[in-house]
Formats: sequence, C-alpha cells, structure tokens
Amino acid sequence: MKYIKKKVVILGGGPNRIGQGIEFDYCCCQASFALKEEGIDSIMVNCNPETVSTDYDTSNKLYFEPLTVEDVLNIIDVEKPIGIIVQFGGQTPLNISTALYKAGVNILGTSPDSIDRAENRKRFRTLLKKLRLVQAESGTATSIEGAKRIANEIGYPVVVRPSYVLGGRAMEIVYDDGELNGFMQKAVEASPEQPILIDKFLEDAIEVDVDAVADGRNCVIAGIMEHIEEAGIHSGDSAMVLPPYSLPEEIIRRIKENTYALAKELKVKGLLNIQYAVRHGVIYVLEVNPRASRTVPFVSKANGIPWAKIATKAMLGRSLKELGINREVEISHVAVKESVFPFIRFPGVDAILGPEMKSTGEVMGIDSTFGLAYAKSQLAAGQRLPNNGNVLITVRDEDKRKVVFIAKKLSDMGFNLFATRGTAQALKKNDLKIEIVSKLHESRPHIVDLIKSGKIHLIINTPRGRITKRDETVIRSTAILYDVPLVTTIAGAQATVNAIEALSRKNLSVRSLQEYHKNR
Repeated sequence: MKYIKKKVVILGGGPNRIGQGIEFDYCCCQASFALKEEGIDSIMVNCNPETVSTDYDTSNKLYFEPLTVEDVLNIIDVEKPIGIIVQFGGQTPLNISTALYKAGVNILGTSPDSIDRAENRKRFRTLLKKLRLVQAESGTATSIEGAKRIANEIGYPVVVRPSYVLGGRAMEIVYDDGELNGFMQKAVEASPEQPILIDKFLEDAIEVDVDAVADGRNCVIAGIMEHIEEAGIHSGDSAMVLPPYSLPEEIIRRIKENTYALAKELKVKGLLNIQYAVRHGVIYVLEVNPRASRTVPFVSKANGIPWAKIATKAMLGRSLKELGINREVEISHVAVKESVFPFIRFPGVDAILGPEMKSTGEVMGIDSTFGLAYAKSQLAAGQRLPNNGNVLITVRDEDKRKVVFIAKKLSDMGFNLFATRGTAQALKKNDLKIEIVSKLHESRPHIVDLIKSGKIHLIINTPRGRITKRDETVIRSTAILYDVPLVTTIAGAQATVNAIEALSRKNLSVRSLQEYHKNR
C-alpha cells in the first residue's frame, strides 16, 4: 500500500502595498518550517514575487496564484490537504476564510466563526459585554446619513474606518460633520460591501498591543508592547516598547487577565493579537484579531521564541505544555520596534502619522535601558540623533505646556533652542532662552532657510488640527529632504530626549541576540 504524506496549505498575504506589512510573510515562512519539522508537506499559495514565502526552497510546493476563493478551492481539489492555514497572511486570507469553510474546507486553528465574532462589530460588542470588558462607544453605518447620526450620538472626535481592510486603509479621525462627509466617501470606496465602523476617539490614551498564543485550552502571552505614540496612530507606524516602560503593574495584570478571558471565549488555537487603550486607569478593548499580527516577528526576536512556529504546531493539535511553553517569557533587556517610512522617495509628501498605515518596514533596537534601545532603533531607521547643536520647536497650542519639560532637558544638555513666535512665548515664560525664527510668510531667513543651510539639527513639530497648514507641510517635507531628524508627536519627543541623554552618558555597544537570550 502506497504511503500518502499529509499536506497543509498556507495562504500568504498576496500582493504587497504600502500599509500591508511584509511581517506576515515571516509568519508564513515559519509555518512552512514548522510543518517540515512535523513531517507534513507545506503548500504555499501566494502571488508576490518579492516575498521569501515564494522562494523555491521555502515550502514543498508553491502555487503562484491569486488569493481568491475559486483559485484556492481549485488547489485544494488537486492537493487534497488535511487543512489550510489562514491566520498568517494578514487580512487577505481572513476575508475568504468563511467562504472556504462553507465550501467544506478544513480551516486549521481558530474557527471561522470565532474570527467572525471578532470581526463582526455587533457580535464583538456582545462578546465584550459577556466578558464585562470595556469598549469605547461605537456604531456601524452603511450610509453618510447613518454615520452622521451615530457620530453625533457618540460625540466628536470619532474614528471612521471600513471593516475588513488592510493597514487601516481609508481610516481617519474626524472632528465634525463636514470632515465626515469626505471620509465616508473614501471609506465606502475602500470597502463598498462592508459596513463602516465608527468609534469614539480616545484622546491622550496609551495604546498597548498584546500578542499571545493558545492551543484551544491554555493561553500564554508572547509579549505586551506599549506604544510610544498616543492612540490614534496606526499600530504598524507607531514605535513600541517591550516590556512596557511606563504602565503600572496593576494595569499590566488586568491586561493579562483580559487577554486570557478573550482567548478562552474565542477558543483561540494559534496566534492572537489584541489592541488596548489605557486612559485614566480604564482599559478599553480596541480590536481583537485571532490571527498573526505585524508585531509577531518583533516579539519573536525580542524574546527569542519563534511564536509563529509554536502557533502552527498548536494548530496541528499539539499542546503548549507539550511544546515547552508553560509561562510568559521574562526578559531583562528592552526592545524597541521602530517603523521605516518611504517619505524620502516622495518629495513634498507630509510626514504626519495617523490611523492609516504609511510605513514600509520596521527595525529593532535592543539594549539594557529604554534610552539606549530607542537610540539604536532611531539609528537603524535612518534617523541620526544629534548630541549637540540647534533644535527647532514649533508645536500646536495643546502641546505647548507639555513641550516645556522637553525643552528644558534639551537646554540642560547644551542645545540651542529655536522656536516660532507662539511656541517661543510659552517657553520664555518658563525661563528658557529661545531664539525666535520667522515663519515662511514672514521675513527671511525663515524656518526653511535655516533647515536648508544646515543650521537646524533636530525638529520637534506637532500638527495643528486635522487640516494641516501649508507652512507645516513644507517644514516637514524639507526636513525629510535635508535629512534632519523630525519628531511629530510629544511622546516621540520625550523618547528622543531620553535617547539623547542616554547617549551622552554611555556609548552604544553591540551584542548578539543570542547573548541577550542566553540568560533568559
């Protein structure tokens, strides 16, 4: 009797674009390697020639085909696998998982019903109520009129976004009915057959990402990452710190409890990503994704465990205990994930971050302290922080009080401070020596002249409102063009000052990942 080897189909992420992390390709490759270790043939379905998953030696067989229901069903009909993996390719495979399941395909890992409970807004709200977890006020709409009604009930500002889209496409923070009109039209174009999701925007909240792995019974948290930028910036663009550097222990304990409860209720088998927001001691659940997230490669490198591999074996029926994963990993170092942006390739583009993802990659800085780890992450992302020179500060009114402490630290470290008139007045009231610089429409030399002449070595500029002024856009695009380090959030500025201060005390050193992990 001829022995027939077991096969598993892995659905990749499909065509790549700005806003779709290539990190999902890492997970697909890890799944293929895990299947080989288990003695199972891996069959990759993907159509992006720029990925490692489509290399000839990554899997046993590659189908370079579109990720559509029809194409995948044809492949399954030919290959007759024991099941398919949909949770490693990002949103693209998830969008067709229900149709494949209804066609009789065996979906390995978390069930399509559980995935839908997390994706479907009404079912998700019911889920959170059952677990007594807190969610920001929200609603769904299928028309502009319905969206306006919900937004006014919730109260502006709100986040409006289509469901089932990649990289926060067409997602925006809107502040009034006029802005909602324009963004609703974009959202409907991005996802015409799906409802529009409307959430109360939590201002001044700390966002937290949690990655976990579960085997259907037990759940272990892989990593808790604190965002450096406040809530409102896409998680794919925000810098993150592992372990959290400012959250109280009580908040971390409650985040863990919430994660365990959600994993158990959804019967997660494989990877799970949850996004939380912490505001005034309240933990809000923003999103629950029973799939791989774009932070999985970062967490795996930071704590030395191939989580996508572990998740694949859990999907095949292995228990976490059997795989040697009994408890959370504790690390004695600090890892910072920073995003890499393509702004230099698009002259004139504004470098402001928001809910729609703009990054094209990411880097990691790792060291014994947050300041040094953040400094390494900036260096890896192409942003060389100065140790002396001139700093230009121009911030919106809401940030003038917050920027005072940052400016004082820079002044104490020997930097010369430059500011536009409004920011300069706020800083002068706090006994800081400031040189006032002219705006573009005022006398010369103005801000852009100083940047072009090499007299500015760091810029801290936060945007004023949704509609960005032309002057600000020119300042930021000129900074990118002339390779001047640019910071566009107060939280980012605080981290930057922390890094510069750490560099002034200690030179950067290099250690391998193996050295960091050997004493884990």
